[in-house]
Amino acid sequence: MKIHYLQHVPFEGPAMIETWATGGGHRLSATHLYRGEPLPAVDEIDMLVVMGGPMSVHDEGVFPWLRREKQFIEATIAGDKIVLGICLGAQLIAQGLGAKVYVNRLKEIGWFAVELTPEGATSAIGQVLPQRFDAFHWHGETFGVPTGAVHLARSEACASQAFLYRDRVLGLQCHLEVTKTSVEQLCEHGAADLVAGPFVQPVATMLTDDGQFSRSNKLMVRVLDQLALSDP
Repeated sequence: MKIHYLQHVPFEGPAMIETWATGGGHRLSATHLYRGEPLPAVDEIDMLVVMGGPMSVHDEGVFPWLRREKQFIEATIAGDKIVLGICLGAQLIAQGLGAKVYVNRLKEIGWFAVELTPEGATSAIGQVLPQRFDAFHWHGETFGVPTGAVHLARSEACASQAFLYRDRVLGLQCHLEVTKTSVEQLCEHGAADLVAGPFVQPVATMLTDDGQFSRSNKLMVRVLDQLALSDP
């Protein structure tokens, strides 16, 4: 399978998704949008992964490449490709499907529980996830669930944690792909986000339990394997 990912900043890469892709014999390529790199043709890829980033989907005036990225995401969905969006990536997909992206009532940064909705639990993705699990979060905005999509999951701080559209397009507000190294990079470059709040953890708390990363990555593998099954 030909997998292409879109990266918005140097410090938010694919993390363990790269390990899964290369270990599974898939071809992995990337567009680093912050470098001005070109996008591929839609028919050159089988799966698109849209990573996170500190900017907003509404920041086209600051990051002009967001406009062509949005067009590419919409074309990829229309081309019936597998699409996975994480955090900002999920918000870009949601907006492309007609949903609103807006400031969440609370910042959510750190390890917090996510639970499946009743509808989500019976979906193809929900069936490979536990009813409740801890996931890493780093966001201040969120998305509405697009019309026609399954609302997969929620957390105490954020009602929209995941959605699934046509079984091939998945948006995850949370990060199942993170490694300890990638979270260390987030903490370094996103230190200004670490303001006091009920769902903002200290850096030491985020990094103290190596088992959290391992458990989360195992869930990411299950999700990626399930998405890959829909490749014709």
